[in-house]
Amino acid sequence: MTATRIRETTPFRADRRRRIGGRKEMEDAVAVELGFKGGYDFFGVYDGHGGAGVAEACRERLHELLAEEIGAGVAAGAEWGGVMERCFGRMDGMVEEKDRMVGSTAVVAVVGREEVVVANCGDSRAVLCRGGGVVVPLSSDHKPDRPDELERVEAAGGRVINWNGYRVLGVLSTSRSIGDEYLKPFIISTPEVVVTKRSPEDEFLILGSDGLWDVISNEDACQVVRRCLKGRMRRRRGSSQEPPAAAEAAAVLAELAMAQGSKDNISVIVVELNNINGGNSS
Repeated sequence: MTATRIRETTPFRADRRRRIGGRKEMEDAVAVELGFKGGYDFFGVYDGHGGAGVAEACRERLHELLAEEIGAGVAAGAEWGGVMERCFGRMDGMVEEKDRMVGSTAVVAVVGREEVVVANCGDSRAVLCRGGGVVVPLSSDHKPDRPDELERVEAAGGRVINWNGYRVLGVLSTSRSIGDEYLKPFIISTPEVVVTKRSPEDEFLILGSDGLWDVISNEDACQVVRRCLKGRMRRRRGSSQEPPAAAEAAAVLAELAMAQGSKDNISVIVVELNNINGGNSS
């Protein structure tokens, strides 16, 4: 049976050598809640737009809502789908009256002993690396020009306009989010849910906002993290103290995204699912 060994969250800000990319403000938020419900751990990345309010509200409350929704018998994909939809819907309802012009994407991973459950709403992303570097995407970006999303927006009476990239009503570059009341019903908060059975071959998860994925592919990100976890890549530091491997991997990814020209906030979570160096998980 596998176990989650090391988890590290890295929200990058301007202070303390963190990163906000090319933006003036940090609108991302991240959440790590270990043992938040029974044997499950929770990880979330929230990419705010129009302000940080909705992303911060998700960081504070979404895992709590999820814990309330999880029943004792949740195990099947269909059940997880319903649980996540109710959770995201409740979160959307909580923020809709605060500021109609603010929203946030949300990608969350619930890691248990038997499965990894990913729910995605927007264009943040989750990727699993398994079995010697095999890349397994666990989410699909909700971009307005994705054929099924374009069809859904237009069926609701909306339009997708190419205005410095494809945008709903020429405004928002993601077709699903929490909040953004002024763009409903074209923008929806319904997540897509992927349930993946855990394997001894699982190595790690990467969750990130689009500030990472806009400039780094799934494959390149997984290669970088594997090299960090094996001790083959690290940042230059003045201190001799070695940070945890997952922390180092997340930091290297964010710095690489900056070097590649990312103009957005960058938030990364690396979840080490197995000790790929051959040691025992703990």
